Amino acid sequence: MDSAPSSSGASEPPAPPQPPSRYESQKRRDWNTFLQYLRNHKPPLTLSRCSGAHVIEFLKYLDQFGKTKVHAPVCNFFGHPNPPSPCPCPLKQAWGSLDALIGRLRAAFEENGGKPDANPFAARAVRIYLREVRESQAKARGIPYEKKKRKRKLPETPSSSSAPAVEPSSGPACSS
Repeated sequence: MDSAPSSSGASEPPAPPQPPSRYESQKRRDWNTFLQYLRNHKPPLTLSRCSGAHVIEFLKYLDQFGKTKVHAPVCNFFGHPNPPSPCPCPLKQAWGSLDALIGRLRAAFEENGGKPDANPFAARAVRIYLREVRESQAKARGIPYEKKKRKRKLPETPSSSSAPAVEPSSGPACSS
């Protein structure tokens, strides 16, 4: 049997590559934005010298492009979810946006050759900063962020049945 490809066989042209998913596109865009930030940093930074402090500095830099009103503690609308009129409080990045951004940058760092134990986006300081942002924004809005509850499978219990509930025993059953 000849294993060489035959010229009479139907050779299909390669399928066009699938466009990247929305997540992958956003991750690439975020990664390029962060690298540009490092290049424009004074003095310019290399990725290998980047720390959690630089990541926090980047997140604070992004606040200028934010669209979420975060009331200052001295503002009359501090703690009100729907203020009745405008105020001079700053617009910032929403906590959820920053949290998602850090998740994408964490993944991008490792996909681009970074070692997981040297990932500045996974630094403890970054996690603490994000927690503080979440808490301060929740207070400013008067709406607490609820941690999503994991669905746990509960043991089935008899519901309104006349049969008595039987507890499982760990030892042998005995009839007395």
